[in-house]
Amino acid sequence: MADDINAKLASDGWCVVPGVISRDMAADAASRLWSIARSNAEEGYSCHLPGLDPNPSMVRVLTPLQSDELFRDLIENDTALELASAVVGQEVIVANCTANIALPGSQSMMLHSDLAFILPEPWLYPWSVNVVWCLSDVHKENGATLYIPGSHEWRLQADIPENAAELLVPFEAPAGSIIVMDGRLWHTSGTNQTADEERALLFAYYSASFLRPMINWTAAIPSELQATFSPRLRQLLSLDVFANTADEEADFQGHWKGQPVGAEQAMGEFRGVAARRSISPA
Repeated sequence: MADDINAKLASDGWCVVPGVISRDMAADAASRLWSIARSNAEEGYSCHLPGLDPNPSMVRVLTPLQSDELFRDLIENDTALELASAVVGQEVIVANCTANIALPGSQSMMLHSDLAFILPEPWLYPWSVNVVWCLSDVHKENGATLYIPGSHEWRLQADIPENAAELLVPFEAPAGSIIVMDGRLWHTSGTNQTADEERALLFAYYSASFLRPMINWTAAIPSELQATFSPRLRQLLSLDVFANTADEEADFQGHWKGQPVGAEQAMGEFRGVAARRSISPA
């Protein structure tokens, strides 16, 4: 099964994995997004981004990781990380994590690829991947993400055909599923044409560790909250000193100030090398 999913990711640039979390957990996550949106509004931050969405019927939640432990658990989910690593490689970090809720009447944003936000063209390799958590049933009528099949093979902006809008097809999946998208796949939000359905999605966007993430997590997350994070989450969010390196490689390098051997040994070594330069150590 895992081989089939990875093969589909490589050939088609996407896959759907159903049942990664329960429908009840998905519904709870969607409810928590509303709580976060309200909390942010109380602080004076709008959940409408006019630069992205044509009208306020798309509710944007930009702080799920900072606001609720449930979403930090999802960003560390083993299935999600395994598939992200299958696309990007083992050196994966979190480039961004946001959510949106499409209310009836919400309209499409611009066509885009996620990799284009963090890397200039040409887009030659799958250096980012979006794991989309379906927190409600997702289908064309309620605003499912629309994508262009085969567009992960486009290398330049000039490769986008004039009739791109006519090529869009929806991702459809039940609540609790994840949709895994190669970062090069061109897509947009759909329009919610229903009378009473809300479509909620969480976007866990991962990239190769050598790319600068869209969010500076060190600045975005309070230090007292960072202190509670697991080692894996700290590595995913690039919160520690070493970057672009796996844990074992960081251990090999020692502490960022030098190899931790104790003051007596360190001063002995320092005096030895200083003497060879004929200088007086402090």
